[in-house]
Amino acid sequence: MINYLKDYILKKPLQRITYEEYIEQALYHPQYGYYMKEKNKIGREGDFITSSNISDIYGRSLANWFYKQVREYDLPSAICEIGAGTGRFAKAFIEEWNTLSTDPIHYYILEESPYHRKLQQEQIIFNERVKQIASLEVISSFHGLIFSNELFDAFPVHVIEKHDGRLMEVLVTIKSDQLAETTVPLGNDRIRSFLEASGLTLEENQRIEIPLQMENMISEIAKVLERGLVLTVDYGYSNKEWLEPGRRDGSLRGYYKHQQINNILEHPGEMDITSHVHFDSLIRLGNEKGLQFIKKWRQDEFLLHTGILEDLQENYDPNPFSEISKRNRAIRSLIMPSGMSSAFHVILQKKGMEK
Repeated sequence: MINYLKDYILKKPLQRITYEEYIEQALYHPQYGYYMKEKNKIGREGDFITSSNISDIYGRSLANWFYKQVREYDLPSAICEIGAGTGRFAKAFIEEWNTLSTDPIHYYILEESPYHRKLQQEQIIFNERVKQIASLEVISSFHGLIFSNELFDAFPVHVIEKHDGRLMEVLVTIKSDQLAETTVPLGNDRIRSFLEASGLTLEENQRIEIPLQMENMISEIAKVLERGLVLTVDYGYSNKEWLEPGRRDGSLRGYYKHQQINNILEHPGEMDITSHVHFDSLIRLGNEKGLQFIKKWRQDEFLLHTGILEDLQENYDPNPFSEISKRNRAIRSLIMPSGMSSAFHVILQKKGMEK
């Protein structure tokens, strides 16, 4: 992909592109993009691990939680998952739902990656109630739950810095036949508007990512959801946390064979690229578009709220490879303060709902 990117940039009038455009090409190009390729991305053989792929207990816990919401708010048994990855979460959710309710679940999956769509088809039985969809518009006037796990962190972002009191945008260009950065005075009014609305003020020499595409997705969700809940799981920072000294270099990172790569210009098309979500802005934008903020939890706190401990089986099993032992280890890894859940947060929003 490196030669494609070089040609792509050199054909531009000023021979430079925004980081948003670079990430868009590196992740989503139909032929060379990381998410579009037929290769393992999630799990031991991939480049990163998600909470939903640790164990089926994650999907089963969320099914139990949603079952309670359906009964409390008289919601239809319907869920749309955006970015479903391998489909493991969806399979576990559906299986658990079928043990809880005689009312069949309607499950819609919106997935951009052809490879992941294929993996989903290998383990999920699709029918009239369980479908892969091409866009959110297909479920317009939706009633139910819209769920995502590590969706917003994968969106392409702009990168800006502050130098000598001026805001600069960091662009990608070619130097000595290599991908490299360059900076220009910030000229994008949408970025300035985002900063003003968020209340973020950069310190001198601070770098930060600006997720303009996040606003587009929130607008789409708010448009198609008529009545229901939005549950977003991801890692990110509040505005206060963005201004801490340790965040001065931003959060844009790559993950390649489970190794963190700080320079995302390396391995284009071969590694995942991610940045931390602006939680305060996600909540603000949702409120502006009719998605009323309910609560934000750390993921381990939310899983305890769902009743995950009820699945922790007390009986001792000396076989570490038994299903009981594996389930208990998975539950502990999801709720221990030192586990991966401490890095994730869960945001719940609603629209058109009263008890």
